Formats: sequence, structure tokens, C-alpha cells
Amino acid sequence: MNKALETLMERVAAWPEEAQAELLESVLAIEKKHFGVYRLSEEERAAVRRGLEEMRQQKFATEDEVAAVFNRYRS
Repeated sequence: MNKALETLMERVAAWPEEAQAELLESVLAIEKKHFGVYRLSEEERAAVRRGLEEMRQQKFATEDEVAAVFNRYRS
């Protein structure tokens, strides 16, 4: 652990319980983001299924359609 983190952890010990709980939630979220397994929500899972089905049906945008979208937002 680096020195700045060690110093912070010493100060955290004096924080109110509510602040410590908030810090814990934040640290757990960071840990989950970097080291956890991401779980799709039902909405995300449904979107993936729709995308896979569209892929199977070969519903792809043409290169011209993609270029038109990019050009619309670049101008």
C-alpha cells in the first residue's frame, strides 16, 4: 500500500460511521469494476439477444449508411 493510502486509512478510522459506510460502498464499487464479473441486467440481456437476432437475420447497416451517420454528426 502506498503512503498516501496508508495515511488516508488512518484518518478514516476517525470518520463518522456513516462516512465510513459511504467509503466502503465506493471502494466495493471500484473493486467490482476492476476485478469483478459484470452481470447484465435483464434489459441489457434483452438488448444483446435482439442484437444477436438481428445479426442472424443479417440486418447490417451498409457502409454508406454508417458513413452518413458519422457525417451527420461531424458537420
